[in-house]
Amino acid sequence: MKPNQTSNSEEDPPASVSRRNFLKSALAVGGGITLSGGLGYHLSKVFGGKDFDPERAKTLLDSITAGNPQVLPNIVLIFTDDMGYGDISRFGSQAIQTPNLDQMAAEGAVLTNFYASAPVCSPSRAGLLTGRYPRRTLVFEVIQPPGPLDWIFQYVLGAVPHGIPQDEVLLPEILQLRGYRTGIVGKWHLGFESPHLPNENGFDFFYGGLLSHDTHPYNIYRNANIEIEEPIPFDHLTQMLTNEAVNFITDNKEKPFFLYYAQPYPHVPLHASEDFRGQSEGGIYGDAIQELDWSVGEILKTLKELNLDEETLVIFTSDNGPWWEGDTGGLRGRKNLPFEGGYRVPFISRWPGVISPGITSDTPVMNFDLFATCLAAANLPTPKDRIIDGVNLLPLLEGESNLSLHESLFFYKGKKLIAVRNGDWKYFRRHNADNGAYPFFPQGPFLFNLQSDPHESYNLMETYPEIGQKLDALIEQQEFQDTINLRGWI
Repeated sequence: MKPNQTSNSEEDPPASVSRRNFLKSALAVGGGITLSGGLGYHLSKVFGGKDFDPERAKTLLDSITAGNPQVLPNIVLIFTDDMGYGDISRFGSQAIQTPNLDQMAAEGAVLTNFYASAPVCSPSRAGLLTGRYPRRTLVFEVIQPPGPLDWIFQYVLGAVPHGIPQDEVLLPEILQLRGYRTGIVGKWHLGFESPHLPNENGFDFFYGGLLSHDTHPYNIYRNANIEIEEPIPFDHLTQMLTNEAVNFITDNKEKPFFLYYAQPYPHVPLHASEDFRGQSEGGIYGDAIQELDWSVGEILKTLKELNLDEETLVIFTSDNGPWWEGDTGGLRGRKNLPFEGGYRVPFISRWPGVISPGITSDTPVMNFDLFATCLAAANLPTPKDRIIDGVNLLPLLEGESNLSLHESLFFYKGKKLIAVRNGDWKYFRRHNADNGAYPFFPQGPFLFNLQSDPHESYNLMETYPEIGQKLDALIEQQEFQDTINLRGWI
């Protein structure tokens, strides 16, 4: 700087400085626009295309007519939580003794290739009660209580945040209008606020919890006004639910009833009463299941004592495979995985005079089939205004052999369609699988023959590439249908 010359940098910055400031401002504005646009696009994908149509549900329900109560059978649907395929002694357990379930199996039908419709709680229950793949119902993730997880599931993953949509029609809603007294005892997990509560979705009677009891204090709620009782000791939970189930049956013995006994065990936290604690060789997990077996026995005993045995279809199964503990029966994978151990669950059904004793079938079926099965038992057709993925299992349970009820069954993990079963073949797309050493790296594709390799141990993609390509095309076709008609409206 020359002598006596003053700087004007603070008042009149050089052009280069002005350009830098302009670029910073432009980048900030551009970044904000990009971020906002990206967020807007994401939210449009999350919330767009849901095609909500509550009027459709009303029209369907208005078409249901009451049936003759003298010929309508009772239905008891027992749905356990996180119980493994091998956790029943009839299905191979040596550490856990389940004499009542074993007797039920001897007196009824066992399905050895019975799948949940999802490998986690809420979606599996949505599939069970609607007869549809959970993806169609928008309940493809676990419904969370209010809080950060609820926000993540709602805005990031795009799951329905507070409950099953009102345009879905649930099994109890139809049976209620058919003339059934409907009750749920146990775990709901399809909504925690109005209008997603049990008494607003077809149940006359409710006694149980709204959410999964590992993430929320297990307050017991009773009926429509949802009056909260004191939190109960977990050790006595199965006994309390059993008493309510027995009372519901007894109170409604003169009319047809539908009891959905959604047993919350053996989901963690694990508990058992004093009479069962320490009685199994399977630790507290086994104790909880042996008490659950006692509970099933009490229900069956009540039906016999009330002379309702031959008038009642009883179904026993689980919402998905085991989580931290439990026996998959040697099957690969556990809860929240699309392998057999996460999806395949025990199934027993009993209806004296209708289901012949000792029936066993390996026909692949899924829990959404129970929707159509229960409607058929009530002499009702399946709805025609929406895709119903389930089919009536009564012919299979009554002993008709060589039935092929599903050309293909699809396996989702959240929104993603991961695998398909077609006959004895099961194909997996490349995905983040179950390899503990590399959990974040996609593996596959896999092709397994479940007849020769039920444990999904040997990948046959290189041996039978044409079969893998065929099954991948089935997945693409299903994905295309999901894209163009997400809700499956007809």
